Order: sequence, then C-alpha cells, then structure tokens
Amino acid sequence: GWGDLGTVRISYLLLCLCPCPDQPAIGKSPQEGTLSSLLTALTPGRARASLAPGSTSASSQPPSSQSVQCQVKSEGPKLVPFFKATCVYFVLWLPSSSPSWVSALIKCLPIFCLWLFLLAHGLGFLLTHPSATRIFVGLVFSAIGDAFLIWQDQGYFVHGMLMFAVTHMLYASAFGMRPLGLRTGLLMVILSGLCYAFLYPNLTGAFTYIVGVYVAIIGFMGWRAMAGLQLVGAAWRWTELAAGTGALLFIVSDLTIALDKFCFPVPYSRALIMSTYYAAQMLIALSAVESREPVEDYRLSKAK
Repeated sequence: GWGDLGTVRISYLLLCLCPCPDQPAIGKSPQEGTLSSLLTALTPGRARASLAPGSTSASSQPPSSQSVQCQVKSEGPKLVPFFKATCVYFVLWLPSSSPSWVSALIKCLPIFCLWLFLLAHGLGFLLTHPSATRIFVGLVFSAIGDAFLIWQDQGYFVHGMLMFAVTHMLYASAFGMRPLGLRTGLLMVILSGLCYAFLYPNLTGAFTYIVGVYVAIIGFMGWRAMAGLQLVGAAWRWTELAAGTGALLFIVSDLTIALDKFCFPVPYSRALIMSTYYAAQMLIALSAVESREPVEDYRLSKAK
C-alpha cells in the first residue's frame, strides 16, 4: 500500500545515514559495482536528466530505493562532526543560568558543523545553487540567534527572535513557491492561528505583536517546506521529506520555547527544545544537497 511505501522511504532517511560497504550489482565485478555506486551518489538528480537522444528522461522515472539509499548514505560521513558536536553539547550541559562565551560556543558548535557540511559539497555547489546558498546563510543567522538567546535573560531574547525570523524567511525562499500547495497553506494558517490564539492571553506589551509576526513567518516557512512533500510517485524526493520534517521539528522547538517562556513551565523544556532544534537544522541542511533550482534554471524562471 501507499502507507507502507511511505514508511519504507522514511526509514531510508532515518536509518541510512551511516555508511556501509558498497555491494556490487548482480552480474558485475566488484570494481564495476563500486563505480556504479559512486556515480549514483555523486550525480545530482537534475544532471541525470541529460541523456542521449531518444532515451527516457531520468527525471520522469521514480527514484529507485537503491539510488535513494546510496544518496543518503553518501551524506552520512559529512555529518559525523555535527553528531559529535551535538553529543558534546548534551554531555557538558552547561547551566543556562550562567551565560558565557564558552556556553555560546558549545551551543553554536553543531550549527558551525552544518556550515562545514554544506561547504564540504564545494563552494561551486553553493555558488551555482541559490537555494543551497540561502540555507547556508540561514544557518549563519541561526548561529547568531543562538548566541543572543544565551543571554536572553539579559534582554537579548528579541534579538534572537529577529535572527531566527530572518532564518525562516531565508529557508522559505530556499524552498521556493512551486508547487503552491494551497491546501497545505490553509492548514498551516489554521495551525498558526490556533497557536497564536493560545499564546495571546499570556503576551504583554510589544510581545503581543512580535510573537504574532514570528508565528506568521515560521508558519509560512513550514508551508513552503511541506507544500511539495510527496511520499509516493515519480515526484518523490528524499530531500523534500527532510525539509518538511525539519520544518515541523523547528515549529515544535519554537512552540516549546514560547510555551515555557510565556505560558507555563514545560517539563524538560531545554532537552526538548534543543533536541528538536538540532534535528530540524540537520534535516534542513540535508535538504540542500539536492537543490531545487540550479542557477541556470533560476535565471530562466526569472526571465519568464
């Protein structure tokens, strides 16, 4: 069934990050199998569409489970520094009541590693793919926002919100406006409205408006991340699953912050906030490796 197929594809994203030895295809030598796996992992989906005359476009074919698995596995080693930095943060667990530049560095370290993850694909990749560049810049603003939130009790909470608002706008721009996904947009409007209505009685002063604007921005980002999400069919891409899941986790993280700050103490709030936040940023960074719009397509779309 469609549900089973969607579950299998989700499992590839969650379980296939760790590399394992390539297995040669049946009837091929080990050398040929390894070369085939490397070509599959290193060739972007759009580049494979350039085939010989008379052949079938690869973009019209549904991605095979083997090719998706190879693509996801190829990104695993590049994420090892991120996982290590995340472990360092949770093992040290520096007290939030004593903010310092050391605690800010430890908190931002996993985001720095995601910078390196994208840079590991080459500067040329970022320069020729606007969506990947926007996600990279969004990660830069995220690190600045993290640093501000270390000193949120000293009056820098709004500064952190501003940095993350810019991050969400950059992410939404990277996800693009195609397909439009009006039903998804309507659902996000309803959910955002319900969240703000729940928070509103506890908001005072400027936060009444600031939180409302922030909820609208992150809701818009979530809409654009999930608008093109498909778990079945030829249009399915694991990077869009990563973007949609990452956006959802980001919303959960920020909603937990809002509930804990304005409404009531949330049990284990810091662990919940940071675990969902780091997972969200990792998934959104992963979504950039198969960019939606190479620079040539981007310029053509602007010219139309």
